[in-house]
Formats: sequence, structure tokens, C-alpha cells
Amino acid sequence: MKDQPLVSIIIPVYNGANYLCEAIDSALAQTYKNIEILVVNDGSADGGATEKIVMSYGNKIRYFYKQNGGVASALNRGIQEMTGEYFSWLSHDDVYYPDKVEVQVNFLSNRDNKTIILYSDFDIIDENSRILETRIKGKFKPDFFCIALILSNPLHGCDALVPKRCFEQVGMFNEEMITTNDYDMWFKLALNYQFFHIPQSLIKGRKHKECDSVIKRKLQIEETDNINIYMLDKVGKQQIIKFSNNHLGIFYLKCAFSFAYRQTCTSCYYALRKSFQYIYEDNILNIVCHHAQVFYLYIKLFIVYIILLKNKKNFPINTEG
Repeated sequence: MKDQPLVSIIIPVYNGANYLCEAIDSALAQTYKNIEILVVNDGSADGGATEKIVMSYGNKIRYFYKQNGGVASALNRGIQEMTGEYFSWLSHDDVYYPDKVEVQVNFLSNRDNKTIILYSDFDIIDENSRILETRIKGKFKPDFFCIALILSNPLHGCDALVPKRCFEQVGMFNEEMITTNDYDMWFKLALNYQFFHIPQSLIKGRKHKECDSVIKRKLQIEETDNINIYMLDKVGKQQIIKFSNNHLGIFYLKCAFSFAYRQTCTSCYYALRKSFQYIYEDNILNIVCHHAQVFYLYIKLFIVYIILLKNKKNFPINTEG
């Protein structure tokens, strides 16, 4: 790896005239200068408003237009066209802090293994770019990041820096997934590479009424249910045992709590069935009185059941345990 590797910032956009300028300006303002900026217009249907903004930047950016196919297809086009060693995603409605790329490249320069994925803390902003909160991440060890993706939401996506060569190993973004293609990608990467956390807010993620998590909420819940179950089945049992100190039942119980919190009832029910299976095998019932944590988890389990009963219409009819 060179001392100053080329970093490709890829901005997928669809009908993004409202926030696109702020995103592009934040990419151009990076203190690390060995970058290229690729804007991929995913077939915007806004009377040319998005394209007009992009063209105003001239040769400061590389511009590509494609037929509408979703954000995953736009990201894949960007990856195909990028010439850098590292991939950095910037949604058209999000913003980089000026030192985002520099901080990450400096982190890499101090490590022997450069084929790792970096992520950071991040700020949440509103429609007017006012900071609402800061999300602090990084409680999971690099080797357990696939577990982190099951139990929580440990990264934003635009905070990541990914070596391009990783896509040769795990493949591209899944274009059949509309709202969870990013989660699918992070999980595939986590099964093969380590994720390292930088304890600093490097991006601002925008929360607004037009984002997919709002306008496609029903589809997002369905796709999240599917990927939760996929991840539970895909992650290695030995890795779960190592992470959970050999308490598989408690691990799946924690998964159920996490899924219930995200309102994904089908995967919550699936995780509960897994939990009951291993709690029985681990004979945990005999040590409930001696372990406050387990007792506390059973209290929470009762709460989860109440949540599920209220949403029983979402229960799967045939779910394998």
C-alpha cells in the first residue's frame, strides 16, 4: 500500500437536489487530498435538477448516469468505475467532516495489515443540518463484528472505509435488497475481515421524512426480519460460543430482545425458539437462582412475549427452530 493511497468517495443519488450540494461540498473539503469523487445518478426523475447540480462542479468530480435500479446498483456502478484503493460511501443527504478520510488513512498507516474495514462514531442531523445527537459505537472487538451486526446497529455505512479488494472476495452489493443491501454487505465483510472502530465522529447522517427508512418502513421491517434470520443461521456456532462464554441460550435471548426493539417480530420469534432450545440443553434453569443476569433476562423475556402477543398477526406460521 502506498503512503498516500487514492480513496474513492462514491455518492449515489436519486432525486437528490435538496441535499446533494452539501454532500459534494463536504467531499471536496476533505483535508486528505488524494481522493476522487464519483457521483452516480440512479436515473433521477426530477426534471434534470439533480444532474444540473452535478454538472455545475465540472471536472472536480466524475459523473455517471444510469437507469434507475436502486442504491445498491448505483454503488456497484461506482465500485466498477472507481480507480482508488479504498471505497468510501457518501449518501447524497449525508455529510463528511473535513478530516473523515485523513483520520482513517492515518489509522491505516500505523497498521501492518491494511486489509481491514474502518468505522467511527457519527452525528445525527435534521433537515436543516442541526446536530440532534451523537452515536457512540465501538464496544465490540474486531473479531466479533458479525455478532455486533446481529445484536445491534454498530455502524452508519457512510462512516466506513473499505479496501476495494474486499469486494473481490465477498462480491458486490445485493441489488435485490432494497433497504438492507448495506447490512448484507457489512455482514459478508465481517465474516471475512476485521472491523476497527475510530472513537471520533467523522460523518453527519441526516434524519428526514424522505429517507427510505421512513417511506419504505414496511418493506424495511420485512427485509430486516429476513436478514436477521439469515445472520443467525450463517454465523458460526463456535464463534457464538466464544463470544457468549458457552451460553448459547442467553445469546439467542439477547438477539430476541434486540429484534423486538427493532419491531422485527418474525426474527424475534425465531431467536426465542433458538433460545429455548439451548437454554434447555445448557440446563440454565438450574442456575437461575444463582445468577442475577439470567434471572433478569427471564424478566425481559416475559416483556418480549407481551410484545409478540400484541403483534401475533406477524408471527410466522412455519418457522424452523
